[in-house]
Amino acid sequence: MSFKLFVLGLIGLAAAPVLAQSTTTGPQGYAEPKFKGLVINETPPPPPATPDNTLNIQLSSGGVVSIQLRPDKAPNSVERVKTLATRNFYDGTTFHRVIEGFMAQGGDPKGTGEGGSDLPNLKAEFNDLPHVRGAMAMARAEAEDSANSQFYIMLAPNLSLDRKYTVIGRVIAGMAYVDTIEKGEPPAHPTKVVHAWIGAPPADAATPPVADKAASAAADTAATQAAQASLAAGDAAKAAKAGNAKVAHERANAAKVAAEGAAQAAGDAAAASKQAQKKRKPK
Repeated sequence: MSFKLFVLGLIGLAAAPVLAQSTTTGPQGYAEPKFKGLVINETPPPPPATPDNTLNIQLSSGGVVSIQLRPDKAPNSVERVKTLATRNFYDGTTFHRVIEGFMAQGGDPKGTGEGGSDLPNLKAEFNDLPHVRGAMAMARAEAEDSANSQFYIMLAPNLSLDRKYTVIGRVIAGMAYVDTIEKGEPPAHPTKVVHAWIGAPPADAATPPVADKAASAAADTAATQAAQASLAAGDAAKAAKAGNAKVAHERANAAKVAAEGAAQAAGDAAAASKQAQKKRKPK
């Protein structure tokens, strides 16, 4: 029986929010977490970030996000993410559930919230790292020991989740790019992980957006149609020169149809590319 992993927001003021899998379609409402007058206890500073404990995620919407992983707090969960990143497991996966003012969830190869890796589920490693903005944690099912590959990055603080989910690190660079991840449950045009790797953050995190499949396919169609139009026009010219009016007419019509198809496909490619990049540049 498959369960759907998802992260629940605050439901009303009295309900305790959870991050979980569900066999239902999910909760009926989410409230942006708001805490007034809440004092966060001081915590010891994290150890220095090192390349071997830094996860870098290149986003299709542009930019690289770097996360300092904390094996001192969640060694098994951190090792899992490092293993999957080394396998290129996360490459091409989407952020399938992104709630404004709450979190961005990804790491599912199915893109539905129901997937995971071929590795066994992890034991919970709940710790004292808080769910502050930029915190990265493991999504799980209702059972505490059910995290596998999915993770989420907090867009805003939600301390009610502390010690209920395994926090494994925090964004140290590129949080502005996290903010541009396409919102939705699921998003209409989800942001993808172009590449995830362990190592030192790149010197320049401002990578350009990557065209999505729709834009690339439309561009390819436009190029094919344009080539066909050119060939047909050439055939028409040769036939006319040879005095074959019928063939010249047929090929001229074929050239016209192909040219119109190329124009339409070029327009589709431009529209798809514009949609893919819409509202994705950090402010």
